[in-house]
Amino acid sequence: MNPIPMKLSLGPVLFFWSRDDILRFYAEAAEWPLDTLYLGEVVCGRRQQLRSQDWISLAADLASTGREVVLSCQALIESESDLKRLRKMVDNGQLAIEANDLGAVRLANEKKLPFVAGTHLNIYNADTLALMSRLGAYRWLPPVEMGRDTLAALLEAARGQQLEIDTEVFAWGRLPLALSSRCFTARHYNLNKDDCQFRCLEHPDGLRLDTREGQPFLAINGIQTMSDGCHALLPRLEELHAAGAGRARISPQAQGTEAVVQAFRQRLDGQDGSGSLLDGLRAQAPGELVDGYWRGQAGIQALEETH
Repeated sequence: MNPIPMKLSLGPVLFFWSRDDILRFYAEAAEWPLDTLYLGEVVCGRRQQLRSQDWISLAADLASTGREVVLSCQALIESESDLKRLRKMVDNGQLAIEANDLGAVRLANEKKLPFVAGTHLNIYNADTLALMSRLGAYRWLPPVEMGRDTLAALLEAARGQQLEIDTEVFAWGRLPLALSSRCFTARHYNLNKDDCQFRCLEHPDGLRLDTREGQPFLAINGIQTMSDGCHALLPRLEELHAAGAGRARISPQAQGTEAVVQAFRQRLDGQDGSGSLLDGLRAQAPGELVDGYWRGQAGIQALEETH
């Protein structure tokens, strides 16, 4: 197999894990063959096992290993306390941020801080991408439902505008689909959002939601709705590169993230075919492997393997 000239990143932990579990996870991740690590609370401002300064200090420690480290910011700003945490992340004085809402984009631009335009910014065309680049974005993530052909056409249009910006594609994990002001996990337990008792801690990969017919459909993660299936683009890395992507993102899961990282690295290095690597990851995935969105189909469609 031929090597694929792409870089590999580890996205922020989207679930609510204990402080000890987070610190243990990143201590291990510091040894994995990654080019970039993202860290920070993206989903819910009530998740305070690590506070803003804790994330900043941890990020600085990881950056000392020579990797690129990016501070990921909350995607749904609902209160003054959320905004205060966002300002603190932007004012970290050292590291770029991943902006997941336009408030973060504005603050980063005011501070002349380079940023990654996160998938929650919903960039669907080259003109919007060019605007983000002018505001200071040096990398972007397409919306998770954007397929191969749409991405390739968008990046072709961007090149026509002489726009040079790195593209990172969400390539493994439960897909972050939507955010709400309501907390679905609290409602599941008949609790108020402001008295959720931090039940998300009991579901380190989210809480599965089935249809009335018993088919696994979605996963709920506090105020976030996710896919139940595990988006798996390991067999599609050549297509990502051909479409113009320069980086693949792995989203952390409670168990087996290292195995996923190692499999992606082996495929990028041309050490093994994706089929044999995938076989070893199926049991590690939090749900059925899917790739429908990438193929322009319904996201829930099962992985269509290449041969």
